[in-house]
Amino acid sequence: MTVTHEVVNQAPPLTGFSTADDPALLEALRRADAGWGAPDVCELGALAGTEAVQEQARMAEEQPPRLRTHDRFGHRIDEVEFHPAWHRLMAVAVKHGLHAAPWAEARPGAHLVRAAKFYVWSQAEPGHGCPISMTYAAVPALRSAPALAEQYEPLLAARTYDYGLRPPLSKAGLIAGMSMTEKQGGSDVRANTTRAVPADDGTYRLTGHKWFTSAPMSDVFLTLARTPEGVSCFLLPRVLPDGARNGMRLMRLKDKLGNRSNASSEIEYDEAVAWPVGEPGRGVRTIVEMVNMTRLDCVIGTAAGMRAGLRQALHHTAHRHAFGRALSEQPLMRAVLADLAIESEAATTLAMRLATAVDRAQTGDAGEAALRRLGLAVGKYWVCKRGSAHAAEALECLGGNGYVEESGMPRLYREAPLLSIWEGSGNVAALDVLRALAKEPAALEAYFAEVDASAGADRWLDAAVAGIRKMLGTLDDPERAQRAARTLAERMALAFQGALLVRHGHPAVADAFCASRLDGEWGNAFGTLPATADLTAILDRARPVLPETAG
Repeated sequence: MTVTHEVVNQAPPLTGFSTADDPALLEALRRADAGWGAPDVCELGALAGTEAVQEQARMAEEQPPRLRTHDRFGHRIDEVEFHPAWHRLMAVAVKHGLHAAPWAEARPGAHLVRAAKFYVWSQAEPGHGCPISMTYAAVPALRSAPALAEQYEPLLAARTYDYGLRPPLSKAGLIAGMSMTEKQGGSDVRANTTRAVPADDGTYRLTGHKWFTSAPMSDVFLTLARTPEGVSCFLLPRVLPDGARNGMRLMRLKDKLGNRSNASSEIEYDEAVAWPVGEPGRGVRTIVEMVNMTRLDCVIGTAAGMRAGLRQALHHTAHRHAFGRALSEQPLMRAVLADLAIESEAATTLAMRLATAVDRAQTGDAGEAALRRLGLAVGKYWVCKRGSAHAAEALECLGGNGYVEESGMPRLYREAPLLSIWEGSGNVAALDVLRALAKEPAALEAYFAEVDASAGADRWLDAAVAGIRKMLGTLDDPERAQRAARTLAERMALAFQGALLVRHGHPAVADAFCASRLDGEWGNAFGTLPATADLTAILDRARPVLPETAG
């Protein structure tokens, strides 16, 4: 056979790295006295970068779950089959406590350490993070029913992945899901039409159609249905205590843009047995705690995706040569990479600060609880919005190589919009900012206390915070406020990120962020940083140590 060419000028495979090789992440742990968790975070990060785990991620994506409504004899079974790689990924996540484990730990910083683990492991494969996140988020909502929480919370927090449809209280560990949206309502969960009829034994019988229910093979679900008192929250198991399947019918799996390793389904409740959680008619208020916690993971997951995309771009451009030198040495590419690095670090820093607020709120810190409330809405809106643009630019750094499935970049690109949509798309998140400001004045006080802690350190940041105060004074009309909600959420998020970077970040990153994002000396695409940006310092900080370049 004639050799017609040899492969040159291509990047080697990106394996054998650690997703925890991230200064912004590790510094966040140390700042919050959670450095005790760094060894576990680093262990999980090293595992995420192995060739074996990357292969599992590929297989879970390329062999998506399949729905089996009936067995071969015609019995209704409503089961979803996953590739074994999915279960291996889930088992690691549960073993390392990425699910509800922090709720069972009294150690300071438990939620921040869990957030850091979620961040490093999500970079391996994000789809299975959905049921992991919902299990984490279920606990605070379930505590509205103390008797149920006493039974189920220890199993939700257990570090055993016990897959299979069996009575929940007979298992060694549980996974929880959430089922709220209906086709006529979407994010307007108060338009719920699922009916809940009380039974003599204190349970209810639910009948209705849910438009989106992710991870339908979870053991239990928090769901909404309408009672005579109004929309109420319920705990619904897949299998009843006597071993019978509950009346939860899987109608079809959604054919999604991304997140393909995870099953998302359309379901019907047919006299499904469920237990009430919280006060009748107050279901939306009860389940909002679950929504807030999943919003935290949307921010963390987006930050993780940014870091993964940045790593791929840095790796490829370091090995690809054009016009006599590596792409990473070309002035324009350096500007793009540095801009991507700044966006990534700002997202990571904000995500970890929000996780810290969760920890402190658990100790009774009212100010941190208020900051968490507003910060999650602000962060969910802006960080998740930036995820898609960041993924697109990182992919473009690889050129045509990034456009093919084998690179992994298309998977990253398809995943990014989900995190902006999940638990409330852009408008929902922006309107929630207004809702928090109107109903919880302490939230705005906590926000300004946070950003004012950096007052005087950067003139652009000072001007941005003053601009927010001025803008808030003009939003007394509800219609005007709604129209401006996105602008307000964006400005508040950018000032929040800028303040955190000024106080805790690398000076070069903080200066470039404030001069570009806050001053406006920035174009409409990545790679348009001001001339004063210290690209060398920014890139040196962002560049992870990779096996082929170490030493």
